Amino acid sequence: MAKRRKVGNLMALAVLSALVQQPMHPYQMASILREHGKDQNMKIKWGSLYTVVQNLEKHGLIEAAESVRQGGRPERTVYRITEAGRAELTDWVRELLSTPEQEQSRFTAALSVMAVLSPREAADLLSQRLTALEKALAARRSALAEAAREVPRLFLIEEEYELAVAEAEIGFVRGLLGELTSGTFPGLADWQAFSETGIVPPELAELMERGLHPQ
Repeated sequence: MAKRRKVGNLMALAVLSALVQQPMHPYQMASILREHGKDQNMKIKWGSLYTVVQNLEKHGLIEAAESVRQGGRPERTVYRITEAGRAELTDWVRELLSTPEQEQSRFTAALSVMAVLSPREAADLLSQRLTALEKALAARRSALAEAAREVPRLFLIEEEYELAVAEAEIGFVRGLLGELTSGTFPGLADWQAFSETGIVPPELAELMERGLHPQ
């Protein structure tokens, strides 16, 4: 079970990971995080950056190091990570690496209610998804290979994981699509009947009332 963090927003994790490199002000943090593609690795709402920084300071995980002014720009506060912040960062990373966490996705939501569509439409849409996934995977593989020429693998490992997840999804979608198009998907006739009549077959209705999900 995930620990309750003083500042649990993943933006906080990103900020701490930036400040562990060097002190910086919030504008620098945002630039570094964007440059490193952290908004692709985790859900980041840029509008919450200053609030997250304030909360991290409030809980003693970062502290103001100095204030700087460049030209006619407003004065900016430079923050540095504290020992408590370093401890929080390493503990958080250890938890995220070691403890599996159920993550819900929009695709999972769609699959859970796919029965509202006809089998043919579902197959057509899955075919579209498969094409898009394969195209995106090819582009990401190419980009990773290009980056790997200059960037150490340690700093690309998250992209390797994302590619593995994408490959697994492609395999799942391809298999499901194959069952739908070949007619081997279990209960396909009942699904088709429901699509045409709007009436749930008695055996399916009973299963739905009992609940279909494993505990």
